[in-house]
Amino acid sequence: MVRKAWNGRANLVELEVDGPAGHIEALSLRLYNPQSRQWSLNFANSSVGAAPSQPTIGGFKNGRGEFFDQETFNGRAILVRFVISDITANACHFEQAYSDDGGRTWEVNWIATDTRVAGDAGDTH
Repeated sequence: MVRKAWNGRANLVELEVDGPAGHIEALSLRLYNPQSRQWSLNFANSSVGAAPSQPTIGGFKNGRGEFFDQETFNGRAILVRFVISDITANACHFEQAYSDDGGRTWEVNWIATDTRVAGDAGDTH
C-alpha cells in the first residue's frame, strides 16, 4: 500500500510479501527534493531492524524512473538500480537489479507490477 503525503512530494510504502526467499515486511519512504528535482527512496526491512538503508536516488524522464545507489555485498561494492516503468493511472512495473562490474551488466533480483485497488482514493497499491 502506498500513502501519499506532503501534497505528492512524499509517500510511504508498506510492503508485505511471500516469495522464494521467504516472508518480507518492509517500508519505503520516498521523498522528493524540488531543488534537485530528484527522489530519494529510503528502504527498511523488518528483519534487519528499523534503520533505513542508504537511499536510492534518481528521477523520472519520459515516463520512466531510474534510481541508483552503491552498496556492499559480500565485501564488494556493487551498484543497485531501481526502475519504475509502464506507468499508467492504475499500475506500474518495478524492477531492481545489481551490478558488480560498474553498470556494464545487471542482474535482476526483483520484478513486480503494482496495481491500484478500487475504492482506495489517494492510495496506490
